Amino acid sequence: MAERVDVLVVGAGPVGLTLANVLGAQGVRTLVVDERDTLIDYPRGVGLDDEALRTFQSIGLVERVLPHTVPNQILRFYDGNRKLLAEMAPPDARFGWPKRNGFVQPMVDAELLRGLDRYEAVEVAWNTRMESCTQEADGVTVGLDGRPPVTARYVVGCDGGRSATRRLANVTFEGTTSPTRWLVIDVATDPLGHPNSEVGADPARPYASISIAHGIRRFEFMIHADETDEQVEQPSFITRMLEPFLPHPDRVDVIRHRVYTHHSRIASAFRTGRVFLAGDAAHLMPVWQGQGYNSGIRDAANLGWKLAAVINGHAGDALLDTYDAERRKHARAMIDLSTMVGRVISPTNRHVATLRDRLIRSASVVPTLKRYVLEMRFKPMPRYDQGAVAHLDGVARDATSPTGTLFIQPRVDTRTEQNVLLDDVLGTGFAVLAWNNDPRRLLGDVAFQRWRTLGARFVAVRPQTQLHWTGHDDPDVVIVGDRTGALKSFFDAHTESVLFVRPDRCIAGACIAQLAPEMSTALFGVLHVTKGGPQSHEHRDVAGAVLHVAQPAAESAGTVTRTP
Repeated sequence: MAERVDVLVVGAGPVGLTLANVLGAQGVRTLVVDERDTLIDYPRGVGLDDEALRTFQSIGLVERVLPHTVPNQILRFYDGNRKLLAEMAPPDARFGWPKRNGFVQPMVDAELLRGLDRYEAVEVAWNTRMESCTQEADGVTVGLDGRPPVTARYVVGCDGGRSATRRLANVTFEGTTSPTRWLVIDVATDPLGHPNSEVGADPARPYASISIAHGIRRFEFMIHADETDEQVEQPSFITRMLEPFLPHPDRVDVIRHRVYTHHSRIASAFRTGRVFLAGDAAHLMPVWQGQGYNSGIRDAANLGWKLAAVINGHAGDALLDTYDAERRKHARAMIDLSTMVGRVISPTNRHVATLRDRLIRSASVVPTLKRYVLEMRFKPMPRYDQGAVAHLDGVARDATSPTGTLFIQPRVDTRTEQNVLLDDVLGTGFAVLAWNNDPRRLLGDVAFQRWRTLGARFVAVRPQTQLHWTGHDDPDVVIVGDRTGALKSFFDAHTESVLFVRPDRCIAGACIAQLAPEMSTALFGVLHVTKGGPQSHEHRDVAGAVLHVAQPAAESAGTVTRTP
């Protein structure tokens, strides 16, 4: 008899380990297999963004990750004369964390692996290669090298750019690979020592110099077409590359060096039946925006809660179709941005480089354009118009609607805690959040209980002055004081005052207070929530995920008259 698990994750890299932490916290039986005998022990990714740190917060590991980071890292772009072209130093932390953070990937990955020790339902099997993958009506039978076969309800391939999962699922990997090679050199005991990073748009040889953490610095250099791989491997070549930057280029402690090329590719499908792709198995992008690692963490955050909801019987299988619908567009946007930035940085024709430098400097004179670059406003943010989000038909849509966007995460107060991040109050599941109202009164008892069955947390947000007023206390509603004013500013900017927030902190639905029952019912349809509570969902819902639903007969909130 084959061993049975809920989810088999192929690949114990950061994406697979993050996904396993999300699933483990929900009691999902998860097996992670990897053909290696341990974690990769050299740096690859070098930048974490605020969204990734927020995900690590959600799985209870951010405090373990932070010691391996350099927060608020400034990135400066220089021309061929080492004169400043542009600077990225985003000032805000609207999602609770700095937007740019250098980090040591092996140490962060090790924390993700140790995090799995908390869950009896999760196992990691090293030296285990997936050899076959056969989909059946009620699961996937996976043949493994050195271990009996396993039957899983779902398989997620997090096994990198050369993904065996993608190949076995007959999914194409569409896009391009740049013919230009790059040499990466990781050095211990940082010979420069300063905390920030720079990219040199030097037509003679474009380069990058990146501070990571724990005294590690990465250098990257473009390799010219007439320079062979054999030349690049020579210590003298490495010394020559470092010579313009260091007084003693021969006195460095090289951790490793290798040659690589940039890929701009995306899988033709992120889901085929019961098999999913995530991370580099689903998309590859050039390194210039540091979004390869972060995009994979977004995949894990998006897919993880959906798999747990289906496996635990809270939602139908069709919810899983929304993973591709939501993640593909954003992954494609990140690939395009990273590819474009690479093209701006990499010209080796001096005339083209001079023209580029003039255009960038001209733009920097315009305050709005300068802020656009400085604050990284060009970075595409997830905004889901399709998938596990809902808009009510018949209700005029405001272009500023927050539906489908990530909710902010300021610091707040509760009756028992002060100066805490909002997600720590909302918990790790769904949340129904209302400004200046009690969510129970808005929803009515029936809808309130359905959300409660899903494990939702109910939050009433008030001005800080009203935090300790007990006139409308409800034992099932958490009172939050807006200590910084950020939440009031958010609601000032939107007509919607009630938010239904998903476990990945995306706003699934937003409405004015009086329409909370209708929005609640619409979301139960979009999320394929079972009306009778958790039960088995082995079948596929032929209808698929609902995007726009006709305004249904709402679960009555009742009409109550009360004296203030």
